Amino acid sequence: MRYIFKFPDIGEGLDEGIIAEWYVDKGMQVEMGQPLVKMETDKVVTDIPSPKTGIIAALYGRVGETVHVGSPLVEYDLPGISGAAAIEEAAKPAFETVKEEGAGVVGTLEIADNSAYLPASSEDLSSSGHQSAQKSPQRALATPVARAMARELMVNIDLVQGTGPAGRVTKSDIEEYVTRDAKHGRQGIETHDTKHVTRRNEDGVPGHESRVTSHDLEVEIKPLSQIRKVIARNMSLSHQNTVPMTVFDEVEVGELIRIRYKYKEQFEREGIKLSYLPFILKAAALALKSHPVLNSELDLENNRMIYKKYYNIGIAVDTEEGLVVPVIRNVDRLTIKDIAIAINQISEKARKRSLTMDDMKDGTFTLTNFGSIGGQFAVPVINYPQAGILGIGRLVEKPVIKEGKVVPGTLLPLSLSVDHRIVDGGEVARFLNRVMEYLSDPVSIIIG
Repeated sequence: MRYIFKFPDIGEGLDEGIIAEWYVDKGMQVEMGQPLVKMETDKVVTDIPSPKTGIIAALYGRVGETVHVGSPLVEYDLPGISGAAAIEEAAKPAFETVKEEGAGVVGTLEIADNSAYLPASSEDLSSSGHQSAQKSPQRALATPVARAMARELMVNIDLVQGTGPAGRVTKSDIEEYVTRDAKHGRQGIETHDTKHVTRRNEDGVPGHESRVTSHDLEVEIKPLSQIRKVIARNMSLSHQNTVPMTVFDEVEVGELIRIRYKYKEQFEREGIKLSYLPFILKAAALALKSHPVLNSELDLENNRMIYKKYYNIGIAVDTEEGLVVPVIRNVDRLTIKDIAIAINQISEKARKRSLTMDDMKDGTFTLTNFGSIGGQFAVPVINYPQAGILGIGRLVEKPVIKEGKVVPGTLLPLSLSVDHRIVDGGEVARFLNRVMEYLSDPVSIIIG
């Protein structure tokens, strides 16, 4: 019998993924739990295991294509299952749960119904073929991405011959049409002096990039990465669902600098990089314990507040693909050394794109260290549905007053954004004051 495995819901609200690499091919025998395909999702790159033992009859999608949750991914031929056994197999629940040890993926696997084998509709069939040769072309079948690209490049999409399923026009068809026809000035191009279109893969990641010049104005078109999509979505959610306010302050950290310098070489001999971030994380966690509203979540649907008794702090990590926010768990229970090790490990995983779902979930508060790149103050965007995010600026040497005298000092700028629906201004100031007390007197972090 035949069995169609659809792209499973792997959690965390993900609804699509990009095929990064196929591990199997048509005709190959696979075992249950064997990796089928590497998928790049919004947050992680992960392997999808096989739910069945059987022979691969068909693969749905090429490397670089986007697959939505619930769409066919792999079709199996299950030898030896027929008659009553096939009926029994078909009668099983539509969704099964599969977990492969070490794979880190728990998915829902759906058995396709008979509609998976129906031929294309008459509309699909009549719309494919030699459209550009017709005097009055029909409206082209096309993906939304292809239509958007056609509008951007001012291409009459009805004149483009599609190569997708049932003759649908794809992004590749648009790019090839521009490449082939632009220099000849054909009617499908509604612009002038279009020079060229180039297509390439960047850094080994599947995707297309287009370059078009019109009237000596050059534009470059790149597909959105999965990480960029989730960043855009999360920023929009934060903007739409929070009432943000930001408080700025500075703390003198001369003693913190002295302590870090004292232990930096000792940590390096153990292969541990000691930055200021472990101290700030620990200070934030201890302050959250004293000011629980900053570690809470607003649940308007049920008219309640959720106060979290665990302190999992996310750190924003800048990678070549985009910003990710992995989580360090139970920061309140960790030593400075433990936190430094965790930061080093999680940052390395983020840059290698090897983060798992567990690395990304259950955060209660967030830190963003934009000062490591540049800038003193900023307005950090709240990591919704969390209550707050603390921004760390660049250390600045300034004159400060100590014991009535003006002396050299080093100031650490802080920017605290909160959801004003959850946190009042007075509590914001008290929380920030507590963080600054810990940072100005680092010994209090250890004994606090």
